[in-house]
Amino acid sequence: MSEFTGNEIIHQYLRHNKKFPHVLCPGCGHGIVLGSLIRSVHSLALAKDDVVLVAGIGCSGRLAVYVDFNTVHTTHGRALTFATGIKMANPKLKVICIMGDGDALSIGGNHLIHAARRNIGITALILNNNIYGMTGGQCSPTTPEGSWSMTSPFGQMEKSFDIVELGAAAGANFVARGTVFHIHNLDRMVSKAIERPGFNLVEIVSPCHTQFGRKNKYKSPVDMYRWIKKNATPLERYNELPEDQRAGRLPLGVFVERDAPGLEERYQVLKEKLMEGAS
Repeated sequence: MSEFTGNEIIHQYLRHNKKFPHVLCPGCGHGIVLGSLIRSVHSLALAKDDVVLVAGIGCSGRLAVYVDFNTVHTTHGRALTFATGIKMANPKLKVICIMGDGDALSIGGNHLIHAARRNIGITALILNNNIYGMTGGQCSPTTPEGSWSMTSPFGQMEKSFDIVELGAAAGANFVARGTVFHIHNLDRMVSKAIERPGFNLVEIVSPCHTQFGRKNKYKSPVDMYRWIKKNATPLERYNELPEDQRAGRLPLGVFVERDAPGLEERYQVLKEKLMEGAS
């Protein structure tokens, strides 16, 4: 991995004189994700003009305005549709799609499963903070059952989505889960996802103390990070645990790793065959 200084990050990868200070709350994990994304792009020696960051609406969507790549800040739940069009139009680009749990799994859920089914060459980073953070603290598809939110004042009654299980079942080439606490592992995970073929999904557990934590008995952001430290378990270790000891654990690691060609690659092969037949 290439080494670089803090000044290099600021002046090479961030729109430091335009979009700062950022809007993220104290204790929010999304800023850590921003750093991980930048380090991953740098480690792969990708030219900024070859990277497209597509973001939806919400706290995570703000990350697109801070980086000096090709960026698109799209409509709610539609980030993957824009990303699909960009990748099909120019397959040489590295297209990264950054979304929140509500953005990706609620209004954008249908786009997520079909992007995975098509196995199109996009890296999807889903920042999971278990809540709609920017719009007032409503429950999202990943809000844990029993949790308090603005729309579930007596406790969330619905079963929540497991993002990695959903991605794996839909056909993604690569499915992984990391956290903003385990930053070195997250850097490696994001780097791997970006350089792989096909649809690569990384769930990133990123605490929101403002809208979720303080309303669910976490006294400070530090308490949320302590919870991650205590309960996060490497996938290999998690699989060895008896069923009765898995409750409350958060398995981390790579859940799916395939090398099937992406939709854009298969489309190019078909296009060449048709052109040969026409000549």
